[in-house]
Amino acid sequence: MKSKLKIIFLFLLFSFNLFAQQSEQDKKMTWWREARFGMFIHWGPYSIFGGEWKGEDKYSEFVMLNAQIPLKEYAQVAATFNPHNFNAEEWVLTAKNAGMKYIVYTSKHHDGFAMYHSRCSKYNIFDMTVFKRDPLKELETACRKHGIKLGIYYSLGRDWEDPDVPTDWPTKGGRSNTWDYPDEDSKDINRYFERKVKPQINEILYQYNPDIIWFDTPEKTPAEQSAELRKMILNYNPNIIINNRIGNEKGDFEILEQKQSNEIKNNPWEACVTMSRNWGYIKRDKAFKSPEKIIHILTDVISKGGNLLLNTGPLADGSLRKESLAQMSAIGKWMHINGEAIYGSKPWIVYGEDAQKKEQTIVAKKGYEDEVYDATKEVTQDIRFTTRNEYLYIIARHWEDDIVNVKTLSKQKHVVTSLQMLGTKHSIAWEQTDEGLFIQLPKHMKNEKIKTYVFKIKL
Repeated sequence: MKSKLKIIFLFLLFSFNLFAQQSEQDKKMTWWREARFGMFIHWGPYSIFGGEWKGEDKYSEFVMLNAQIPLKEYAQVAATFNPHNFNAEEWVLTAKNAGMKYIVYTSKHHDGFAMYHSRCSKYNIFDMTVFKRDPLKELETACRKHGIKLGIYYSLGRDWEDPDVPTDWPTKGGRSNTWDYPDEDSKDINRYFERKVKPQINEILYQYNPDIIWFDTPEKTPAEQSAELRKMILNYNPNIIINNRIGNEKGDFEILEQKQSNEIKNNPWEACVTMSRNWGYIKRDKAFKSPEKIIHILTDVISKGGNLLLNTGPLADGSLRKESLAQMSAIGKWMHINGEAIYGSKPWIVYGEDAQKKEQTIVAKKGYEDEVYDATKEVTQDIRFTTRNEYLYIIARHWEDDIVNVKTLSKQKHVVTSLQMLGTKHSIAWEQTDEGLFIQLPKHMKNEKIKTYVFKIKL
């Protein structure tokens, strides 16, 4: 009997500890899950090239790899980096006015160049260039001033400056610097972690106090290194949120790159998507997604429980592209009206009603494997749902018809007790039948540039 009681006690104790740990994890993730929308920034010496090398088209932040530019030569170009138009206040206010709640900044991309004042590697913007400023410190100051959370991106398993970084995608050495360091078998990734990764992550923590650490490309990162990195970060601040690209299942949330989920996901996840075709600045890249397309992506992601991290690639001089500014201005106007259906919202029992015509991704016939071309203007007339407090939000996307028909909300399944439309004080005509909920779209609202309308209802 005593043995049974002891087993029961131990089981209950174990269950309580698991519950307490999960409760703390959920609490940590609360602000992030409520924020829903952030800005991603890809910016570095590769922005100087603008996607070109000696008259040939290359791929932005991959230009060093694509053209196999010798490290010495790449460093000479990096030394000329002088983003004299960089203004952290402008970046942060642009994000804030667009309705974004956090920013993720590339502190070090695959080229290995630190876009902050790194004390443990002279290969950085402060020591190497004529700029002699720390843009990350300025960005941190602006973020704190304007209430924006700060995330810091760090390329983990790719670094073309360091001699000890092997890769295995898509084949052995496929993303390695094999022109400066050809012997893949002699590379020791643990040396790289001890010499560069851990010291830089440590200084990022203590110099900039980030809210998010956003790793990329774990590649061949050993399990013990992922575990030690996570421990280091959480020892500094247990509330820092880490994405799953720390590797080896040590992250707090999942990343979907240039795509969305097909279903509601209960665990935290984030879609990172470009405003145009590419991550970093490319001169020839003119295919910017329309603001309506971006809202289409955002509302789909939110309806399935995710966050959207929307990327922009500033110019080498530090200014944001005029196309990005126009996009974010239009998005901000929509978010100002409809944000209550986004921030702090959760998925409903179903994510929505799909149109018969599905959105498509168009892959370039010419270009690099990592370069994805998409249908920037293709949107479909369909429905998405979110919930917040006691309300259900109906998001009618790209709605061209006079009547919004929500088949899911038939009288047999749910009873609607009240309905209002965000963005207007006018009463809205609606009727609920056994066939669904029918809402008359006000004529004056059909002139909106972003034809995505939100209705707030009570069941």
